Amino acid sequence: MTFGGLRAMWLLVMFDLPVTTKLDRRRYGQFRKSLLENGFFALQYSVYARPCPSEENLEVHRNRVHRALPPRGGVRIMTFTDKQFARSEVYYGKTKGQSEEMPDQLTLF
Repeated sequence: MTFGGLRAMWLLVMFDLPVTTKLDRRRYGQFRKSLLENGFFALQYSVYARPCPSEENLEVHRNRVHRALPPRGGVRIMTFTDKQFARSEVYYGKTKGQSEEMPDQLTLF
């Protein structure tokens, strides 16, 4: 899908953060909250995605994730074109589901 001639992209963030201390749990919550505030939604536990209308917009949100990184734990950031993301297979048990679709109109902050 394109938006005004720009190629749509997906930004995927996967993380495994420690939650053994009160400070760790607070940092986990702050990181997760920053993703939600920046338009990400949960695909699975600790796997969040965000559609972006262009590579430039994707870079803005990737930089926001970088700024929110906690000091401990693992975070993986991946990018996909809309076409690549649409080819993902989703299963609930053995039942095949549908992959999320790029929204017709993106929410602007």
